[in-house]
Amino acid sequence: MGLHKPPRGARIVVEETETTARPEKIADISKRLGSSIAIVICIVAGILARQEWIWGVVASVVALVSLWEMYLLLYTKFRLSRGWGITGGFLMLASVIAGLSYAVTLSIMTMISLLVLFTEVVRRQTTGHSYALWNVGGVLSGLVYIILPWSFLILLRYHPHGQQYLLTIFFCTWSCDVGAYLVGTTFGETPFCDRISPSKTWEGFWGGLLASVICGSVLPILFEMAPFPLVLLGALCGVAGQVGDLAESVLKREAKVKDAGTLIPGHGGFLDRFDSILINATLTFFIIEVIG
Repeated sequence: MGLHKPPRGARIVVEETETTARPEKIADISKRLGSSIAIVICIVAGILARQEWIWGVVASVVALVSLWEMYLLLYTKFRLSRGWGITGGFLMLASVIAGLSYAVTLSIMTMISLLVLFTEVVRRQTTGHSYALWNVGGVLSGLVYIILPWSFLILLRYHPHGQQYLLTIFFCTWSCDVGAYLVGTTFGETPFCDRISPSKTWEGFWGGLLASVICGSVLPILFEMAPFPLVLLGALCGVAGQVGDLAESVLKREAKVKDAGTLIPGHGGFLDRFDSILINATLTFFIIEVIG
């Protein structure tokens, strides 16, 4: 009995089995793990460096790359003066590292908005078309959404307990990510914001919150600090961080892309990796500044 041969030119499709998929899954996990270790080393080394400006440089690099990725998302919808936005972000971060007043940082945002408007005046006059409403809004949204939170993280380094607060923000956020992923993939059944991120579940949400609170409870022992502030910070990161992740997911869904970038193997872009940090940094800075 002869073997059946496929028609000439036909494509032979081999179904993916558990055996064939396993090496790819292991390779993906290894890639993510390697990237995560490198990120942790860079962030922790920057925070613990003796000179505060070193952390400022590390934070600025992450912030500017994230801003560029944000502008790429916005550029899928309308024309954007990305050069002015990156210039403004750089000047804002430099003013914070240099210890200039908050008013200087905010005035840079105003100047950038005026330069973008002037760009649109020239465009309208020379081509008959302009995108002022979208361009100004898009450029400023990137500065507010990304540059200001990273500026807060730079400023926190100068606080008497700044290193401890920064390490708590990052470790609690990362613990939340890991806890949400492990619990969600193992026990997740109830969808959580399925129209934005179908893979997220309520089980994963509570798992992430619990992991963040546990992390915030352990760190005071290592830092020899009063437990309440860091436990509270852990709870804050466990809730707000997951909301921040959803916020970035909305941007990617509207731009119809899977990841904001490709620079971090297994994770996507810098904005994908640090999206939760943005809201956690803002709320932490606000609470510390208000309460003192």
